[in-house]
Formats: sequence, C-alpha cells, structure tokens
Amino acid sequence: MRQKTMNAMAVPQTKTEKENEDYSLLPLVHDIIKCMDKDSQDVHQELAKLKAKIQEAREQIANMPGIDTSPAEQQQQLATLREQVRTKNQLLQKYKSLCMFDVPKAS
Repeated sequence: MRQKTMNAMAVPQTKTEKENEDYSLLPLVHDIIKCMDKDSQDVHQELAKLKAKIQEAREQIANMPGIDTSPAEQQQQLATLREQVRTKNQLLQKYKSLCMFDVPKAS
C-alpha cells in the first residue's frame, strides 16, 4: 500500500492540479522589492518572472469557459439550468412514488 502512495507522488501533475495552482503575485513582488533594496542586478530576472506569471494568468482567464458570454446571458443560462433541475426533481419524485419501485421484504 505504501508503494502506491510513493508511485502517485512520482506522477506528473494532472490538469486539475495545475488549474488549482496558486497564482499569487505577492511573493514575486516581494522578491523584486528585496532585490531593489540590495541594489542587486537580479531585479530584471525577477521582473521577467512577474511578467511571465501575469501573462500565464491572462491566458488562463482567456481560456475560461463562459468568459465570452455577458452576465445577462450567464443569468439566463443559470435560470434555464435551474428550471431543468426543478423539472427533473419533480419527475424523480413522481417515479419514486410509483408502486413498482417498492422492494418486497424478505420473510
């Protein structure tokens, strides 16, 4: 059992794990400020990292599903989906009340 756990750690990140990745810019900004305080030449490197992180975040935002629909369209889709759920719940309750789903008790 322990071997499975160790093998799971060696597996590269899946898409969902990458989606949950932290996109906090604060640590990068902090590193930039530290470099500036020390008059270090690494400022340009840190700025490049920040720029790359911002660009990556922009790309992910652009690829999000539904980003191209307006808030009104999203509200309409939400209302439609809620109506479908309500209808399906009513049908489910109706079918549950039918006698054919009663399970005979074992004697």
